[in-house]
Amino acid sequence: MRRSGESYAHPLLVLRIKAGKDPVSRFAVTAGRTVGNAVQRNRAKRLLRAALQEVIDDIQPGYQGILIARKPLLDANYQETSLALRSLLQRAGIGTSNEYE
Repeated sequence: MRRSGESYAHPLLVLRIKAGKDPVSRFAVTAGRTVGNAVQRNRAKRLLRAALQEVIDDIQPGYQGILIARKPLLDANYQETSLALRSLLQRAGIGTSNEYE
């Protein structure tokens, strides 16, 4: 995935995505040590998972993606995280809904 696919960056997170062979879209969530200690990394991942749950049904099937938390995500609330994710999905062109801003 790291060498193939496309990457879309936002100040709060990064989306790396490529077309997969499965008919179902799959996403992984990660936060490196640059984000903070274990408690902070887990909080960042929980925020990303919650935002992803909200939009997972609107994503076109057949994609594999990784959501990578960045350090500013620790200061963001749920709404900011959700908007950042929706923005990246729109830029990637993989949303099936036009509700993204």
